[in-house]
Amino acid sequence: MTLSTIIPAILGFVPGLIWLAFFLQEDARHPEPKRLIFSTFLLGGLVTFLVLPLQLMTKTFFEYLGYADTNTIAIFSLAGIEELLKFVIVFLWIGWRKDFDEPIDAMIYMITAAIGFATVENVATAIKAANSFELLTLRFIGANLLHSLASGIVGFYWAFGLKSGRLKRYLAIGLIAASLVHAIFNVLMLNWGPGIRILIFLIFIAFFVLNDFELLKKRKINLIRSAS
Repeated sequence: MTLSTIIPAILGFVPGLIWLAFFLQEDARHPEPKRLIFSTFLLGGLVTFLVLPLQLMTKTFFEYLGYADTNTIAIFSLAGIEELLKFVIVFLWIGWRKDFDEPIDAMIYMITAAIGFATVENVATAIKAANSFELLTLRFIGANLLHSLASGIVGFYWAFGLKSGRLKRYLAIGLIAASLVHAIFNVLMLNWGPGIRILIFLIFIAFFVLNDFELLKKRKINLIRSAS
């Protein structure tokens, strides 16, 4: 690797780490083990290598049916693949652990995996970009925040499903809602690119996600116990 690729690769970590530090403050009173945060971040990054071939297969399928990958159903499906796999990896890695014991933990781990996912995308795009700093600035207020918010939505419904005893129902709602948010973001990007519309949309979604954090903080229910 040359210096021209090493520097963009290092810069690719900055947007995600800033958002990770921001969202971890939501759990400052009872922080999760650093080893689990770190491993979840890494696994979220590794998921990108599974998502890519699945998305390519999905695009090929829609092309076979005569639809472009900009078709509404295709956009939703491609977004759904990302949201589903981010959840699956966190569920398998974290869902059974004793440290997963508060409602807010579901959102924290989902967001951590999402930031790991976005960071791999950052590094890949920054290495190819002519102006990596400008690109990463746009991704900081765009794709990185989008991934965090969408996975935060899944985490909220995951926690709510565990508490209510209707996990499958609420997980389905969460995954559909997150995929819809992701798909709308992609449509806005395709039609107008980065700009004020994207920023307004993400601020609107962030309001609800931050409110979800506050709702879960008020629920001092042990998730492991409530799942039984």
